[in-house]
Amino acid sequence: MKLLTLLVLASAMNWAATVAECDGHRKHGRKQPAFDCYLALTSSKDMAVVAEGFWGLKQFKAANDAFRKAQDANPKSADVRVRWGMMFLERFQKKDAADLFTEALELKKDDARALLGLAIVASESYEEKAVETAREALKQDPKLVEAQELLARMALEDGNETLAKEEADKAIAMSAEALNALAVRATIEWLNDRPGTEWSDKILKINPVYGQAWALAAHFFVINRRYEEGILLYRKAIAMEPELWDAKAELGVNLMRLGRDKDAREFLEDAYSHEYKSASVVNTLTLMDSYKNFVRYQTPVTDVRLHKKEAELLKPFFETELLRAIATYEKKYKMKLPNAVRLEVYPDHDDFAVRTMGLPGLGALGVTFGTVVAMDSPSGRKPGTFHWASTLWHELNHVFVLTATEHRVPRWFAEGMAMHEETAGNPEWGDRLDPGAIDAIKKKKLLPIATLDRGFVRPSYPNQVTVSFFQAGKICDYIKERWGFEKLLEMMRGFAARKTTVVVVEEALKMKPEDFDKDFMVWLDKQVGKTVAGYDEWRKNLKIIADNFKEKQYDEVIKKSKAIRDLYPDYVEAGNIYEFLADSYTEKGDKAAAAKELLAYAKIGGRNPATLKRLGKLLEEQGNPKEAAAAYERINYVYPVQDEELHTRLGLLWLELKEPSKAVLEFSAAVASKPMDPTVAYFNLAKAFRAAGRKDEARDNLLSALESAPGFKPAQKMLLELTDK
Repeated sequence: MKLLTLLVLASAMNWAATVAECDGHRKHGRKQPAFDCYLALTSSKDMAVVAEGFWGLKQFKAANDAFRKAQDANPKSADVRVRWGMMFLERFQKKDAADLFTEALELKKDDARALLGLAIVASESYEEKAVETAREALKQDPKLVEAQELLARMALEDGNETLAKEEADKAIAMSAEALNALAVRATIEWLNDRPGTEWSDKILKINPVYGQAWALAAHFFVINRRYEEGILLYRKAIAMEPELWDAKAELGVNLMRLGRDKDAREFLEDAYSHEYKSASVVNTLTLMDSYKNFVRYQTPVTDVRLHKKEAELLKPFFETELLRAIATYEKKYKMKLPNAVRLEVYPDHDDFAVRTMGLPGLGALGVTFGTVVAMDSPSGRKPGTFHWASTLWHELNHVFVLTATEHRVPRWFAEGMAMHEETAGNPEWGDRLDPGAIDAIKKKKLLPIATLDRGFVRPSYPNQVTVSFFQAGKICDYIKERWGFEKLLEMMRGFAARKTTVVVVEEALKMKPEDFDKDFMVWLDKQVGKTVAGYDEWRKNLKIIADNFKEKQYDEVIKKSKAIRDLYPDYVEAGNIYEFLADSYTEKGDKAAAAKELLAYAKIGGRNPATLKRLGKLLEEQGNPKEAAAAYERINYVYPVQDEELHTRLGLLWLELKEPSKAVLEFSAAVASKPMDPTVAYFNLAKAFRAAGRKDEARDNLLSALESAPGFKPAQKMLLELTDK
């Protein structure tokens, strides 16, 4: 309805209304009385009331203008700023909302509703301070039921059902019509496969069309990776309340996550057309528009989607590794997936980030939704910072573990298994012990296994999510080492049977979780205790070594580096000991010693392509083609992007080592790297196909070489040889 029409109707109203009355109608699902009531508010002489009226009518621009006038008329009013901020929150403008709440607190210290607003802002990013701020709001106003409901919601997001019940019950004690607290209570039942009718009946009695309760439940299912059930709940929410645009937006996003693009677009465009233009809606629609730029490659068990600008180059690497990982996991987990794995690889990290928007505790490199995996492309990251193959194995492990448990698995176990499998597949892969984890271990910040999930959802210190990944992976390493891999499978079956971490640990490992924690820490200390204890000494000496190197004091660099290298062997980032040693040995003319240090760097997990290429050349010079090929091959798992020289060099080595299939892969990558001399690139590929016994493909590439240079005699000669035979 147009604004002018609304104003005319409002002026015709001959009865007064209050904001509380209007909100009451809305809360109880009385749509027409609520509409009439909010309409009447717009004729008020108080601009703050007018703003509330337009806000209730979803006339956000008019409401915004009215709030601005209300603030101009009452520049010292904290209440106007708080309500204005709450509207901004509803319109996904978190920063503007937070600014208004902060201004309100400057005007009225300890304003409970301003604190509530800041708590809501923080909660949407799963920040620890959200809980503290909500509690502070309740301290200032013990009857602020919305703050109590927020605490219940956050407790359930943390996976603490006992605390969530307690907090929700406190809210219900404050108000029997605390709809969101009732929704939390219902959700706890639904998450545990119970009907929850006691709570849903109460909700419907208060408001028979309160779809928001089912949308809230859907949110909890989604963050617990139970996407299919979440989608069903969003559908129910919309059926009850068709104008629940935030639920329609979330439904569209989650349908997109599962690869149901047509249905997803329908809901997203519906939300967008009704002015629900949140970042997730806009970005998801933009992402879906970009799908036309992707090339699709299918096998019976894979569906790989690569951007057309790099598809030809990356396809052999990604498809081969995905097929290898699927075969490995099928054997290891004794299961087959229900359908093909869809793998999306994004060269633009912002496109990939759209996939993870609004989800807590996810890594920044890959994400899994059912049998859909999305991840960064190597080209989307700085060379050496991203091991794409390790990420692929990590995310594919989620596909298997989530499928095997019907998505009923705590986050720590899902992430722990994926971290464990990264290094199980190749000890050089996976993340290494980093300074954040060292600091957490030293300060005893690791969480008990029973509450480890909280470290992924609502971190209490900056690096806690990363530390929780590390800890979860080490826990699975420890269980496998002490009890064997079959014990991990037994735990997985326990989670599939809907058992909690405490019960699974007690039943599978025959010990209390607190006893497990003690034993694990003893084991972990044996693994990393030397590094944790020596970290400060290592860091201090590393700076001295760097200064020595700048001053060309190579003997000092070698002496001091050897003394501290083993204090922190996992450190392979910029300025690492291995490269200081290799550079110093090179300056002294000892290339063999330099190669030895760089080989140690590679085997501990070093990933810098330039460093690995340098290692390969040193090994070639030493007459060690096998190790040289292995050094170059490591780069393919890190940054196989537009490097014709690398792929050609490695292809020639594989031919020398009688590995023609691997040579085909490398020369194919050289051809796809837009070579300076396509004739030679095609000829090399033809040689590899011929060596592999694939003569038809060899002939095709010889013809391509001759198209580029008709007089190229080596190609003419090989073509005649193949034709004669």
